[in-house]
Amino acid sequence: MPDISASVGNGGVNNKADVAIVQHLLNAQVRALGLAVLDEDGKIGDNTSKAIARYQQLVLGIANPDGRIDVGGGTWKALAAGRTIAAPPPPAAPSPAPAPAPAPAAPGTQLSGAAWWHANQANYPNSAKLADLASPFREKAMRFVDALRAAGAQVEVSATLRNPIRAHLMHYSWEVAHGTTAPGAVPAIAGCTIRWDHGDLASSKQGAQEMVDLFGIVYEPALTSLHIRGEAVDMNIGWSGTLNIADANGVKHAIGAPRSGESNRDLHAVGATYGVKKLLSDAPHWSSTGH
Repeated sequence: MPDISASVGNGGVNNKADVAIVQHLLNAQVRALGLAVLDEDGKIGDNTSKAIARYQQLVLGIANPDGRIDVGGGTWKALAAGRTIAAPPPPAAPSPAPAPAPAPAAPGTQLSGAAWWHANQANYPNSAKLADLASPFREKAMRFVDALRAAGAQVEVSATLRNPIRAHLMHYSWEVAHGTTAPGAVPAIAGCTIRWDHGDLASSKQGAQEMVDLFGIVYEPALTSLHIRGEAVDMNIGWSGTLNIADANGVKHAIGAPRSGESNRDLHAVGATYGVKKLLSDAPHWSSTGH
């Protein structure tokens, strides 16, 4: 693998060839990191920067990753060498002290926690592909994105379909860790074997908190997101000067770039003609309903 010629990521030089090399190396790691596969297009964006930061956090143990790879730096050396997440440690030997035995786990289930996350979470990836959206929103979103790109806008899709099992795991890891749902009351979900009840509340909450930390959850995840139904897309849209874009009826609209901190309601109106509606409170979020 050739070396990179300059820095890549947040605040980096981001030469196209260097970015493509980093994207290729990260794609060998994304399943272990719990991320979607990157487009190896040499273009830096949120997905690539987030993948760099995630690699720094989980593989290198950097508490506050900067999302940047420097020539000859520690992140580059580890990534180029193929360094990945270490295998989870074996479970500790049972204590000889007598204690009430927890209820037996169902065959094939494992206790929640860091070991479960490392061994299983990659089986439930989210998607950043428009093709994975549900019809008819899929076709509407594709037409809108095609119109944006035809008008010269840069569009980076960061999230589309959210895996329902991943959403379930994220929601209940938060609930158990914060004491909102009892470990034994978490409903089972088909296709996922996990045991939230460790036999005592403190251990159960600790296992759930480990998963909250590894998922990188900041706010309580919802179970009713339109992403789960395939009717929402998160995307960053940018352009310079005036964007001359056709709406779904073929009418052209001249739209100037919004000033810092302002939303572009003219663009939102164009998106609505395609059936792709903007949620104003969430900068990248568009959906079938505007929620």
